[in-house]
Amino acid sequence: MKAFMVEHYGDQAGMRAADMPDPRAGADDVLVKIHAAGVNPLDIRIRNGDFKAFMPYRLPLVLGNDLAGTVVRVGPSVTRFAVGDEVYARPDKDRIGTFAELIAVHQDDLALKPATLTMAEAASLPLVALTAWQALVERARVQPGQKVLIHAGAGGLGSIAVQLAKALGAQVATTVSTAKVGLAKDLGADVVVDYRTQDFEEVLDGYDVVLDSLGGENLTKSLRVLKPGGTAISVAGPPDPAFARELGANPILRLAMTALSFTTRRNAKRHGVTYSFLFMKASGDQLRELTPLIDTGKIRPVVDRVFPFEQTLQAMEYVEKGRAKAGKVVVAMT
Repeated sequence: MKAFMVEHYGDQAGMRAADMPDPRAGADDVLVKIHAAGVNPLDIRIRNGDFKAFMPYRLPLVLGNDLAGTVVRVGPSVTRFAVGDEVYARPDKDRIGTFAELIAVHQDDLALKPATLTMAEAASLPLVALTAWQALVERARVQPGQKVLIHAGAGGLGSIAVQLAKALGAQVATTVSTAKVGLAKDLGADVVVDYRTQDFEEVLDGYDVVLDSLGGENLTKSLRVLKPGGTAISVAGPPDPAFARELGANPILRLAMTALSFTTRRNAKRHGVTYSFLFMKASGDQLRELTPLIDTGKIRPVVDRVFPFEQTLQAMEYVEKGRAKAGKVVVAMT
């Protein structure tokens, strides 16, 4: 099969197109012919080696974390899927590789594709939709009437998280650039802060939950807009001890993560709030929970641009340089 693989960590020069052996499907695996794959900042960070301390991939590595496609073979223990099914998934972190013509995915990580979506639209969703679900439903347990701040509400994660928070009945605020204010309102945000002209810390207060995808000073300020007892969940902030335990990290790595997040956790405690780092997990069950929200229009994908598969490297460069105007970038097989 044709695939795009990372030969060595670093910049774009460490990645190339290659012919690879077709994947072999195990007893619980589903072999999927990929029609489209989402491109995520996570792909760039993996390529650069940012996570090699706790995700030690063996190189060469086929990159890619989102897919939509058709089932072409099922393992003998597979009960949920049949040949010909249209599916979508975020494969497990240890089995990524969606920038390819084929992939073997464990049946627990897979779900039937929403009937209302194209393959490209479906491929844009799994990683960001699961991240939003795990942050807002699983971890924050957002309730109707609560106040939720979603940063970067026109981005890949933010555009889905805004819609999910609204579907949960929350009062939603978001931060976007001037050009994206209209889109944020269209997605359902009740309060839209133009970060080019406003400081969100000066106009927002008393929030129950913040979902941060930017880290740094943005996260520090986010702690201050929460009400006492509120929660800041970040996918870009420093890993915390809870994540180290979840990962099963060795003592040295656990100590390093504890140290990295010390200042943020101390600031959170000082404000009477909590800080939580999130690294999303694959889950077919959660995708099945999301599918009705998608098929009824409560959550709709926002796709910025679709590149042909052979331009996967260009698609990654497009994402890396921040050229996407809103939502997700996708590569599609011709």
